[in-house]
Amino acid sequence: MNADGAAARDRRDSRWDDHRRARREQLVQATIAAVGKHGVGVGMEEIAAEAGTSKTVVYRHFADRSELYVAVCTRVAEQLTRKLREAMSDTDHPRQMLAAAVETYLAFLEADPEVYRFVVHHQLPDRPVDPTGRPLDPIGNLSGLVGHEAAALMAVFLRRAGRDAAAAEAWGHGLVGLVRSAADWWLQADRPVPRAELAAHLTDLAWSGLSGLADPAPTSLEDQ
Repeated sequence: MNADGAAARDRRDSRWDDHRRARREQLVQATIAAVGKHGVGVGMEEIAAEAGTSKTVVYRHFADRSELYVAVCTRVAEQLTRKLREAMSDTDHPRQMLAAAVETYLAFLEADPEVYRFVVHHQLPDRPVDPTGRPLDPIGNLSGLVGHEAAALMAVFLRRAGRDAAAAEAWGHGLVGLVRSAADWWLQADRPVPRAELAAHLTDLAWSGLSGLADPAPTSLEDQ
């Protein structure tokens, strides 16, 4: 094959790659919409119907339900972390940044609780595995991404106060655990308090431990 023929083939392959990526994206979005309508027990028939196609086409782009599930988790994680970054960038005051992050997390899950349950609590009989054969944990990855955002916030607090930021990662992930646990209870209990009230309670609880970090580190025994 001459150079012109090879280039033409490469262009065709590239167009098909773009088409496959776009189609996978459409199917992920259709899955999220179907979960919102039918709940965590949504079936592949309902997902295919939402996408305006057949199960055969869905399986042409995703090897099995597990692969589609991982793709949905990845998309939800991207959406949530983007919203968190946007919310926290609107202020440079530490407590307001914390409040914005908590409120954004709760608003995200309240907007579509079935999708949240699907990502966080959905169990698959054929749990996906990574290339080494170890079970994949999509929600663990989601928590890790959100924890990383929280850790960045902790690092800001610590550096502004002239303190060592070494603890930022641990505290950031710990904060995510606090909010996620409370959010899970809130949804399971059918939201017994308004979202804004829960966000305020969690912000107060977290800030009572973090507020000392916003002040400069003591420089002498008299300052302690």
